[in-house]
Amino acid sequence: MINQVTVVGRLTKDPERRATSDGTSVSNVTLAVNRSFTNQQGGVDTDFIPCILWRKMAENTVKYCRKGSVVGVVGRIQTRNYENQEGKRVYVTEVVAEQIRFLGGQSTTERNESANSDRSSIEEVLLP
Repeated sequence: MINQVTVVGRLTKDPERRATSDGTSVSNVTLAVNRSFTNQQGGVDTDFIPCILWRKMAENTVKYCRKGSVVGVVGRIQTRNYENQEGKRVYVTEVVAEQIRFLGGQSTTERNESANSDRSSIEEVLLP
């Protein structure tokens, strides 16, 4: 049997790191992936693919990526279900990442603005 998927898309929000009870890093991210064809109105639809990143992948993604960063994920599709607070069965399909590649990030302007804001906050701390 083969269960492998490759997804390339943009992060829909800044990734956040959580830790399991034993301290293992985990991050749940969503990738926005444009479809390769147009709809009846001439626009392009987008799919939002939930992905789970574990350990070093989660830590590095939180450290180096932001909302809008382009990433490629290779992993496997996993389905699970649980009962919510109303007693209804909820089914979830997600990609469990086995590899991640950082393909693109913020624009040069956004990087410069981010670097300048970091520098000014450092100066505020260092200067009396």
